[in-house]
Amino acid sequence: MMTFSLWKQVKKRIRRNRRPIWKLGGLVLFVSLAVMPQHASASFASEATLDEPSVSRMLQDRNAPVQVMLHRLYVCGEETEPLGLMKPETIIKLLSQHPEWRTSLDEDGQTLRVMQQIDDLSAECKSNAYFGVDRNGNFSLFDGEPSNEKVMRTFFQLDVRFMESSLPKDQLDQLSDGIRVSDIDEYNSVLSTYSDYAMETGEAKQGY
Repeated sequence: MMTFSLWKQVKKRIRRNRRPIWKLGGLVLFVSLAVMPQHASASFASEATLDEPSVSRMLQDRNAPVQVMLHRLYVCGEETEPLGLMKPETIIKLLSQHPEWRTSLDEDGQTLRVMQQIDDLSAECKSNAYFGVDRNGNFSLFDGEPSNEKVMRTFFQLDVRFMESSLPKDQLDQLSDGIRVSDIDEYNSVLSTYSDYAMETGEAKQGY
């Protein structure tokens, strides 16, 4: 089978590293879909979150309005929207209507942040997201074409030899150039397809 420069580079790197990245864990695909995105706000992720009853008790002791920020965390991307100053009773009502939202209070105690998980791609990701392979042979999501090397998330190490023996040249070329995804269905479909070529923990897949 004809080999390509990308795959040759990946093979060389794998041969050099006797303890490659995939030794640390193979299929993180389905786990990654259930947790906070890697690119989620670091400040929000580091803050202690509060459940709705705790926030309600805290707000009941306040008379002044509170600044509220809404963070929408997508499967790919995030957005922040200021909801403005809200009365405590209005916030309590809002949170009771959305028990799935996570909340945190800034250190100064003046701004309440709420996080909404959305099973979709953000508008920015719908415009710029590509699946491809990084320089280490990892199946990754890029902001823009993979040649720009702006990795947003890394999923798993690809079994390059298995791919070479299984996929036609045009599909390998497509992966090298980058696979554009513009909605959640395309995202899940491409991710599911290439999970078949993920390097398993320990031994590589057989059949080549």
